[in-house]
Amino acid sequence: MKEQILDFLQNEVEQEHIPGAVISVSHQGQSLVQEAVGYRAIYPSKEPMQADTVFDLASLTKLVATMPMVLKLMELGKWHLDDKVARFLPEFGKNGKSEITIKHLLTHTSGLASHYEYFRENLNTEQILERIYDDQLVAGIGEKMTYSDLGFITLYKLMEIVTGEPFEEFVKRELFDKLDMAETGFRPSFERSRYAATEYSDKLNDYKLGIVHDENTESMGGISGHAGLFSTVHDLANYASMIENEGVFNGQRILSKGSLRIARKNYSPFSQEFRGLGWILKSPQNSSCGDLFSESSYGHTGFTGTSIWFDPEIQLHVILLTNRVHFGRKDPILRLRPRLHNIIRSHFN
Repeated sequence: MKEQILDFLQNEVEQEHIPGAVISVSHQGQSLVQEAVGYRAIYPSKEPMQADTVFDLASLTKLVATMPMVLKLMELGKWHLDDKVARFLPEFGKNGKSEITIKHLLTHTSGLASHYEYFRENLNTEQILERIYDDQLVAGIGEKMTYSDLGFITLYKLMEIVTGEPFEEFVKRELFDKLDMAETGFRPSFERSRYAATEYSDKLNDYKLGIVHDENTESMGGISGHAGLFSTVHDLANYASMIENEGVFNGQRILSKGSLRIARKNYSPFSQEFRGLGWILKSPQNSSCGDLFSESSYGHTGFTGTSIWFDPEIQLHVILLTNRVHFGRKDPILRLRPRLHNIIRSHFN
């Protein structure tokens, strides 16, 4: 299996679909593959990918930081999922948004728009939040699944209000420190040689290294609930181990079994893409985990070329980290992911 996976990824590198990748495959708690392929940068010069390369996780931030902390605050009795967002953020309740709940935000069923290019106006965090508060809905609340960065930006603000501290400090203490994720965080400060290069920035006159790729998050100072997190395959494997072990890591309970169970329920059966609390669930078509992962599978992707998928039926998880946006915003990754997961899953009954 290992040779087949690496050959597949090497071929994708040679076709310039991705500059490089780090892949991790674990089955029943045993690491089967953890390898680097290709390059962490092609331009201005080729730099080989390393197993400890630091990646911009993009929307994996939603699952590795935001969702676990929303669940933690639920467990601490700070809120329940059917609490209205406007209870904590009264100004959010304008323009028909008063009935939106925390659950609606987590499941992308709030009716909020997917994305706006706030960065083009150089808006800061508070200005972006004010725009979201003033926003009109694009769908009825709870009626449609519209993947929304705006919902997760709002969750980030909600957590800061409820905890009374910066989100990045809360998530570091309550999650990353407990999971030995020492190389995971926002606004990282590693040497340039540690990063997978992302897209060329006219503003920087250089490729982004350690500066968040998502422009709205960059406008927000590098910290948000929808993007901004950087990490390594080693740290993400620790996170994945906690998820697979029903909330326990190294004998310490991080999240309750019940929280993780409800996170995997389908809250958008009316949609072509099934959604849990944050998670993408295996859906009837175009699942990035391919054709062979079981119906109970769940995961998520990131725009920079990252993904993580779990198949609980056989205790399998796959972490794929690429920096595909180094080549711009082409979409070979959309075919790469399902084909790679098919190769991996075909080796198990």
